[in-house]
Amino acid sequence: MANVANGARTARGLRPVRWLPGRPPPPDPDPDGPVHVAVRDLVKRYGDHEVLRGVSFDVLRGRINVIIGASGSGKTVLVRQVIRLERPDAGRIVVDGRDIAALDERALGPIRRKFGMVFQMSALFDSMTVYDNVAFPLREHTRMPERQIRERVLDRLAALGVEQAVAKLPAELSGGMRKRVAVARALVLEPQILIFDEPTTGLDPLTSRSVDELIVRTVERFGVTAVVISHDMASVFGIADHIHYLHRGRIELSGPPSVFLETDNESALAFLRASGVSPEALRRAAGRAAG
Repeated sequence: MANVANGARTARGLRPVRWLPGRPPPPDPDPDGPVHVAVRDLVKRYGDHEVLRGVSFDVLRGRINVIIGASGSGKTVLVRQVIRLERPDAGRIVVDGRDIAALDERALGPIRRKFGMVFQMSALFDSMTVYDNVAFPLREHTRMPERQIRERVLDRLAALGVEQAVAKLPAELSGGMRKRVAVARALVLEPQILIFDEPTTGLDPLTSRSVDELIVRTVERFGVTAVVISHDMASVFGIADHIHYLHRGRIELSGPPSVFLETDNESALAFLRASGVSPEALRRAAGRAAG
């Protein structure tokens, strides 16, 4: 727990930020600075139902950014706007200094190449081998020769420790191995930002922790920015550099894990306790470890 209290995985040199409803968002980031994606006043409606009600937050470059919140709070809808699978009704999404919120499909092509997606249940093609699953994005979206495809695929599989499974089908893999293959597939197009959608859902505790280690090693080895949607609070406090709490369509609290241990935000505290996390117990444990 000293990791949580001392901010061992916290973005160094960045002041913790507390977002509260009604607080104005910060200015647009420097495209070469620590902020990779800046979301400002984002609104998304489906008919009369407003899911996102003016969301503002920053995704820190080269760090693990985790979005938490209750079911139905809008986490998946938020990510769909960030990677522009949908067009928001209002607001800005600034990626590397460029607002992509209003771009048309043609202009979005190179922007989407900046993102890679690791789906909740890995979403591998059951009828394809591990090799063909990982090669699929390259065959679909590039004109890369098959020899280069093979080199790239085998390199990513080896980097993630699953090269021995190259000829296997997804049904022959453990949950942890399927997740590694999914990460390899997301990495073959060399994205800058990896989105992990509930990466530990349905996994046993030991496999969940191995997935946490996978996320940390992937960020460190490949230099990518990670955005993780998660309900797994043990995972969140183990890997996060920055946490964003989404509540009723707004980001109510953002900062490194230590901010969530010190907060007096009642809805954030209620969410943590309902998730089985006691900020008070974590603070006591962190204090003992630090001493």
